Parts: sequence; C-alpha cells; structure tokens
Amino acid sequence: MKQHFTLLADYNAWANGRVYRMAARLSDVDYRRDAGAYFRSLHGTLNHLLVADRVWLRRLTGNGPQPAALNEILFEDLGELSAARAAEDSRLIGYVASLSDAQLEEDSDYRTLSGAPQRQRRRDILAHVFNHQTHHRGQAHAILTTLGVREPEPLDLLILQRERGGR
Repeated sequence: MKQHFTLLADYNAWANGRVYRMAARLSDVDYRRDAGAYFRSLHGTLNHLLVADRVWLRRLTGNGPQPAALNEILFEDLGELSAARAAEDSRLIGYVASLSDAQLEEDSDYRTLSGAPQRQRRRDILAHVFNHQTHHRGQAHAILTTLGVREPEPLDLLILQRERGGR
C-alpha cells in the first residue's frame, strides 16, 4: 500500500501542476466565470481542492490551517493559490513518505466540520483524499474545455508513468 500511495501523492502533485499551468493561460474573467460546476468556476473548484486537502491533512497530522467551510475561498489570486497548492502537495507527499505500511492500516480518529466524531483506517482516508482530488480535477478539466481551452493537457496516471519510464 505504501508504494501505491506514494505513486498517488506524486501523481496528485503532477496533475495539479498541469491544471494550474492551464488555468494560468486564462484571462481572469474566464478563470472566475461561472461554468455551472459544483463550485461554480475554476477559481472556486481549485480553492475547494486546497480547502479539502488542508482539512484532511489537519485531521491526519494535527498540524496546518483548518478551513471553516468547504466552499471557502482561501486565495483570490491564482498565483498565490498555485504556490499554496504546490506547498500542500509537497506536504502531502511528505506525509505519505513518513508512513509505514503498518501505520497505513491503523485507525485515525477525527471530527467532521460539523463536529461529529469519526474513525477510519488511514489508508481509507488517503484513498478518499486522492479520489476526491481526481474527481474535482476532472471538473476543472471540463471547465477548461468549456472555457475554450483547446485540447487541455491529459491528466491520466498512465501519462505520468510513461513520462517517468514506468510500466
């Protein structure tokens, strides 16, 4: 499991970098345009992804910022959001690297944003974190297409593996 989550953490940072590079090519108006997605715009969607990762890493590590709401706008400026995203990706990579296989199997206690106590295996939480990223990155990719980005960069895991010489 450790090797799998290490790959997913690396992929997560790689795919986020691609999305942010594409977002940087948009006008500010398009970046903030309501595209009908759950968090409305690319701006809202990318902020949500950072919010969610901060919430989960705070639950898992006890450290880091604790956003108050899932639709919180942490950064108005795309450049600042991009830098914070890269830092959070590095933090997530470091967290996964710090875990042993045994720790991945341990239970983790946390509270939801509404305060309800929960307990789940750490590996199940990480599976959710990476799946959640993929889900909303897919929305971001669709928003880019809706906004007229011709042939957005692919986000497939296999592309990363091919680039890095994996099988």
